[in-house]
Amino acid sequence: MYWRLSNLYFWFFALLGGLLPYWSLYLEDRGFSYLQIATLMATIQLTKIIAPNVWGWLGDKTGQRVRLVRFGAITGSLFFIGVFLEPGFYGLLLVMLAFTFFWNAILPLYEVITLRSLGSQRDKYGKVRLWGSVGFIGAVALVGGILELVPISLLPWLLLPVFAGIAVSAFLVPSERGERKPPAPKGSLKAIVTHPAVVTFFLMNFLLQVSHGAYYTFFSIHLAQHGYGKLAIGLLWSLGVLAEIGLFLVMHRLTRNFTVRQIAIGALALTMIRWVLIAEMTDVLAVLIFAQLLHAASYGALHAISVQYIQGFFGRHHHGQGQALYSGLTFGAGGAIGAWMSGFLVDGFSTSAAFWGGAIAMAIAIVITWRGLRPPPEH
Repeated sequence: MYWRLSNLYFWFFALLGGLLPYWSLYLEDRGFSYLQIATLMATIQLTKIIAPNVWGWLGDKTGQRVRLVRFGAITGSLFFIGVFLEPGFYGLLLVMLAFTFFWNAILPLYEVITLRSLGSQRDKYGKVRLWGSVGFIGAVALVGGILELVPISLLPWLLLPVFAGIAVSAFLVPSERGERKPPAPKGSLKAIVTHPAVVTFFLMNFLLQVSHGAYYTFFSIHLAQHGYGKLAIGLLWSLGVLAEIGLFLVMHRLTRNFTVRQIAIGALALTMIRWVLIAEMTDVLAVLIFAQLLHAASYGALHAISVQYIQGFFGRHHHGQGQALYSGLTFGAGGAIGAWMSGFLVDGFSTSAAFWGGAIAMAIAIVITWRGLRPPPEH
C-alpha cells in the first residue's frame, strides 16, 4: 500500500521538477516575449482556480475519485502532445490551459484518496508525501544535467517518460469504495468565508503567491542572465525543496513554541528578505544559496500552518471546499496575477524589478497579517 500510494506523488512532482525550472527557458528559446512567457507560465496557476473546485465537486458527488485521477492523468498527457505540433503563442496557450486543467485535478483528489487509504495511520502521510519531493529533486537534477548536453528545444521529449510514469502509477492506485459526502448544514460555509480572520488568512496567502510570481516565472531566466548553467539552475531549485523537507520534519516543534500569527509574520518577513537578496545579490553564490534555503519559510512554514488553519476553520463538512478555495484563491489567482505582473516588470525594467515587486507584496502582507490574523479554532 505504501509504495502504491507514494508512486503517484513521485511522478506527479517529478513532472513539476522537469517543468517549473526549465519551461520558461524553453519558451525563451522558442522566441516568445517576456509578457508571452509570463502569460503561458500563468496558465499553470490559472487553471488551479477552477480545476480543484470542479474535480473536487465531482469526486464528492460521485465518490469515484480513483477513476477521476486516472481520467485526469491520461487526458492531461494526451493534451500535452499538442506541444510537439509547435503551435504559435495562442495554440500553445490552449494546449497548456487544457493540459493543466486535467493535471491540476489530480493532486486534490489524490490527497483525499491517500488520507482515506491510510485511515487510522494518517500520521504516515508525511512519509508518503515525501516521495513527491524526492521525485521533484531527482527530475530537476536529471533534466538539468541532460540539458547541459542537449539543446533546450528537446525539453518536451524529456518530459514524455514522466507523463508515462504518471499514467501508469494512476492505475496502481488502490480502488476505493464510492462514498458520497453527507450534505452540510445550510449557510455555514458563508459564515466561515466571511469571518475576518479567514479573510485575512486568504489575503495573506494570496499576496504570498503574488510575490512568488517572479520566482516561478523568471527565476531561471534571471539566473541564466547572470551566467548560471542549466544544472546549476536546477540544483538551486532543488535546494529550495530540500529546505522545505527539512522544515516539515521540525515543524511540530515550531508549532509547539510559537503561535500561528508569530510563525506567519516571521515567514513573511523572511520571504521579503529572500526576494531582495535574489534581486540584488544574484552574483554572490553563498547569498543565493541562503536565499534558496529561505524557501523553507516562504513555502514550507506557511503551507504547514495553512493546512491546519483550513482544518480548524472549515471543519469536517467544508474541509474539501476550504482546501479548494485555498488552492484557487492563493496558488491559482495569486500565482497567475503574480506571473503577469512580473511579466510587465521584466518587460519594462528587468528581472530584478520583478523580485522587488514580490518584496513589496510581502511588506503589504505583513501589515495585513499583523492586524487581522487570529488562531484557528481547535477541533
